[in-house]
Amino acid sequence: MKTNSKNSNVLIKINGENKLIPHQCSILELLEDYKINKDRVVIELNKTILQKINLENIFLKENDELEIITFVGGG
Repeated sequence: MKTNSKNSNVLIKINGENKLIPHQCSILELLEDYKINKDRVVIELNKTILQKINLENIFLKENDELEIITFVGGG
């Protein structure tokens, strides 16, 4: 994740757990940091499902609630 020169963090909730992340962190940066393939997930931000094409342009802010649903193959 990129860090802002102001060195501030924001508190968000990811899959029900509180996490501190850098200010101005995009959802795509967050996925990359957690090594999550954006093509194998559905992202819900504050109860709204997001289109994957927008993930690099959506920046997380204080008190956002993020749900990351990962698809797992198998049989």
